[in-house]
Amino acid sequence: MTTFKEIRGTAIQSVSSDPSNPEEGQIWYNNTIGILKGYKSIGATWASGGNMTTARSALGAAGTQTAGLGFGGSIPPTTNATEEYNGSTWSPGGNLNTTRYLLSGTGTQTAGLGFGGYNPPGPPTSSNKVATEEYDGATWTNGGNMINARYGMGSAGTQTAGLGFGGYTDISPNGYRNLTEEYDGSTWAAGGNMNTARSGLAGAGIQTAALGFGGSTGVPRESATESYNGTSWTSVNSLNTARRSLAGAGLQNAALAFGGDTTVNVGATESWNGTSWTTSPVSMSTARTNLGGAGTQSLALAFAGTTPSVTTATEEYTDPTLAVKTITTS
Repeated sequence: MTTFKEIRGTAIQSVSSDPSNPEEGQIWYNNTIGILKGYKSIGATWASGGNMTTARSALGAAGTQTAGLGFGGSIPPTTNATEEYNGSTWSPGGNLNTTRYLLSGTGTQTAGLGFGGYNPPGPPTSSNKVATEEYDGATWTNGGNMINARYGMGSAGTQTAGLGFGGYTDISPNGYRNLTEEYDGSTWAAGGNMNTARSGLAGAGIQTAALGFGGSTGVPRESATESYNGTSWTSVNSLNTARRSLAGAGLQNAALAFGGDTTVNVGATESWNGTSWTTSPVSMSTARTNLGGAGTQSLALAFAGTTPSVTTATEEYTDPTLAVKTITTS
């Protein structure tokens, strides 16, 4: 009979306590509790979180997996309601001053930034499309207006160093925009134009090191990804799945893309390593578009959106990791 030692090249150790720094693939018998254990890779997962109070789509988003922020959006009708997530439940926050949907967000739960958006009906240059608001964890305060009225932008950065790019305006003949604007905590200034004008794109990173990906230039969905250095955008490797109205999380060199619309709603997830996108073997349980996204590549948060009906569903993403597992016969 072949033994584990002959297969693996070492005997299974019998120890009184679990090793403090095991190696991947290591197996041991804990003789204190009489259990066989091993150290193995645990794949990426999407797990259900607490539902939002109000179902909505096309909302602004900011924060982390355990301190998320969702604001505005369409129920319908359009709402100014804000909700805060503590890692398990959502609770009401302060209302936006300007009711709108298809707005963009960035920052944290206690230092959030919301800008742009749309609240029909209204002219192409209506104030809700340039309005900027800052959140302190309780109240929204009006900041400096954007230079260009638009909605459906990608976003990145912080409350005092924000970034808005792409988007759509109702001005004819073609409403898709490649414009970039940078926020310093009070005023917006023009940044470098994107290579591909589009709306419904997602973003990740900070003002001087951002990533923009996906979106739409009309009927086609975009897979194009661009990297921003604080001055100019550079085209890099594209998403594997072209889509619009998706969500993003993370940094320029470690981003996550999830959800969106490829012509149908999807829960597909991709990870960016600074060079290329890799499709995750796991997708969100609730396929959706126009959702909120926050957090990091390894600990992301997805919430609300259209399924095609509006939803309150929240999901939490965890990157692959190594963990001690009990070995059983099942």
